[in-house]
Amino acid sequence: MQDLKNTISRRSLIFRGGAFAAALGMPIPYHRHLADGVIPIALAQNTLDIPGKQGLTVLSDRPLNAETPAHFLDDDVTPARHMFIRNNGVPPDVSAVTDDSWMLTIDGEVETPKAFSITDLKRQFEHITLQLQMECGGNGRRYFSPGASGNQWSFGAIACPEWTGVRLIDVLNSCGLKSTAYYTGHYGADAHLSGDPNRVPISRGLPIEKALDPHTMIAWAMNGEDIPVQNGHPLRLIAPGWPGSCSQKWLNRITIRDVEHDGPKMGGQSYRVPAYSVAPGTEVADEDMEIIESMPVKSLITYPQTGVRTEPGQSQLVRGHAWAGERGVSLLEVSIDFGATWQRATLAAPVNKYAWQHWRAEVQFPQAGYYEVWARATDEIGVAQPATTPGWNPRGYLNNMQHRIAVFAV
Repeated sequence: MQDLKNTISRRSLIFRGGAFAAALGMPIPYHRHLADGVIPIALAQNTLDIPGKQGLTVLSDRPLNAETPAHFLDDDVTPARHMFIRNNGVPPDVSAVTDDSWMLTIDGEVETPKAFSITDLKRQFEHITLQLQMECGGNGRRYFSPGASGNQWSFGAIACPEWTGVRLIDVLNSCGLKSTAYYTGHYGADAHLSGDPNRVPISRGLPIEKALDPHTMIAWAMNGEDIPVQNGHPLRLIAPGWPGSCSQKWLNRITIRDVEHDGPKMGGQSYRVPAYSVAPGTEVADEDMEIIESMPVKSLITYPQTGVRTEPGQSQLVRGHAWAGERGVSLLEVSIDFGATWQRATLAAPVNKYAWQHWRAEVQFPQAGYYEVWARATDEIGVAQPATTPGWNPRGYLNNMQHRIAVFAV
């Protein structure tokens, strides 16, 4: 019986390899390594441009959410036009805002509640500029099966621009943190989709230890210019390495709590995953969910663009970025035979903690046909990206499966 199953499996693989090759118009030399359920990435591409951003793919228009195709993320520092958009409500009208008119309130478990204009922040505290990763917690959601509701991000809800502002710790210390300070709660000026002024679209927070990390900052500039309106102008929080939902846009209030923050999208199953492994499709009780903190190890192939044509036997440059939330990346490998063998890439150190790391490799395709380049990053404690979606969860968070691109050797 086992021999029969193996024969059927081999025949199925041969059939799928032939069908895929027919669809692509060329052979797939390593089709025998293509696992069940995996289709060539060249057969699943769909991108659109939107006004104001170059080449982003619109996932929803109310609220506006759009991701960046991987090849538009090739820059070492993400330009504003290529940064993804993640909104929960309606952005405020900030056309008349000045550094003197925008106010940030700090209250709650502090000795002296204060309100700061952007001018105050610039005058009273040391300025810092850091390149920091910003990633949506649902990046990669579209690949989970069964699927999860929400924006169906592929791999493009990630950016790593330079942010300029002040350290959150300096601002909080100026207000005098009480010994009861345990968690932050963040608020922005965006409006709820219902139009109800009493409803808040999102208000998440951080454990006080993360808030006091010297890389957690209040930013007013990105890449030396005003932050784009859709990305939080005139002021936003940056909590690097954690889900982007922690980095409140249009920031106008931070309250210090003596308990875990309970604002909108902090409870239930929002930005939470099961505290233990569950089978795909399992219903998980709210009390068995835990808040997402550090994002997992990931990588992205940004050059060449998927679908590239090259010549067999010629060297092909491949490059991209890797990151691992709170951790660093220690190894980046690429494969051209669907993960059967791996080649080590050259991996650079980050410019500062929480910045992504650039990598590059030279590969060769031995004969004419369809290939895929797969990338696999390993973090500093030895955790590597899986080939397929890991740890299914009801909301489709934390997918760090290996990124891959299509290559045609002709």
